[in-house]
Amino acid sequence: MLQALMNLLSLCWKPLDGEDIGGGGDFARDGLLWSRDIGRCTSGEFSMAVVQANQVLEDQSQIESGPFGTFVGVYDGHGGPEAARFVCDHLFRHFQAISDQDRGVATTETIRRAFLETERGFTYHVSNLWNTHPNLATAGSCCLVGVICQQTLFVANLGDSRVVLGKKVGNTGVVAAMQLSTEHNANIEEVRHELKELHPNDPQIVVLKHGTWRVKGIIQVSRSIGDVYMKHAQFNREPINVKFRLSEPMDMPILSATPSIISHPLQPNDSFLIFASDGLWEHLSNEKAVDIVQSNPHAGSAKRLVKAALQEAARKREIRYSDLRKIDKKVRRHFHDDITVFVLFLNHDLISRGIGQDPPLSLRSALEH
Repeated sequence: MLQALMNLLSLCWKPLDGEDIGGGGDFARDGLLWSRDIGRCTSGEFSMAVVQANQVLEDQSQIESGPFGTFVGVYDGHGGPEAARFVCDHLFRHFQAISDQDRGVATTETIRRAFLETERGFTYHVSNLWNTHPNLATAGSCCLVGVICQQTLFVANLGDSRVVLGKKVGNTGVVAAMQLSTEHNANIEEVRHELKELHPNDPQIVVLKHGTWRVKGIIQVSRSIGDVYMKHAQFNREPINVKFRLSEPMDMPILSATPSIISHPLQPNDSFLIFASDGLWEHLSNEKAVDIVQSNPHAGSAKRLVKAALQEAARKREIRYSDLRKIDKKVRRHFHDDITVFVLFLNHDLISRGIGQDPPLSLRSALEH
């Protein structure tokens, strides 16, 4: 049964156009870990990996590469996989359509509009299915996007996924870690301060619960796609689960879908980028992750990072890594979260020449694991 499922999944992890991407062969699988050792895109080479912990994989991800440049998305779902899947289906398409209207050039504004169009679409989707699937209102997704266009990197983020740049320091051979994304997790003091400023009349806007700060005592992130029960009063009522329902009236959205966006002109000493869901950063520091990538061959980089995180998760729970690998999904969630990793190795010659990929690359993680 398990082998049959694995075989099905290997079909899911193919490019959308059915073509194999050069430089890596088929996806490898090792229990609940799926990986692509190496592939090529407009901006250089990439490595990707995902490991499942939940009963249903809640992480989704994609890499798209073509005339516009390179687009990487990591979508860390919560409350179910539905919001992350919706984002994976729609965010890049919105970005592509909006940037096409602007002569195919990515800007901070085109990315922001793509996020907000995706949020509007998911809210409409929840509204349409309210009578039959009301719990869609409690599904949400963190969203981390990186776009390389015309020698500029744009990073947009909602939630607590993270992108870290590996940057060469002069001629020393040292590669420093530089975090490029802004996170929106209530455990960060600045985020709590922002929430309190936005909701000055709500003393319960952030609540410390079981040692973790949560928005309204429910959710850790303050920005996301979805979670419409925390944004629109008409969805914060029966029949959604009572644990999500607020007793006081909601006179303004509690969560936001407006991403933090930065633009970073790429420099020759910018070596590689690590995009990953929070499941990785829970166990690895920025510096440790950069050191692992820098100290090893490009091929297999993402898988190497995932395995390092799993080894650390096993150490924390005082079990052997070999024993952790035997624990099945759902139970595995007690040890670590779903983890998605992309490592993008920057080829500045390709980036400066601005040559689009032909045929375009479109690769997504499996919808069903």
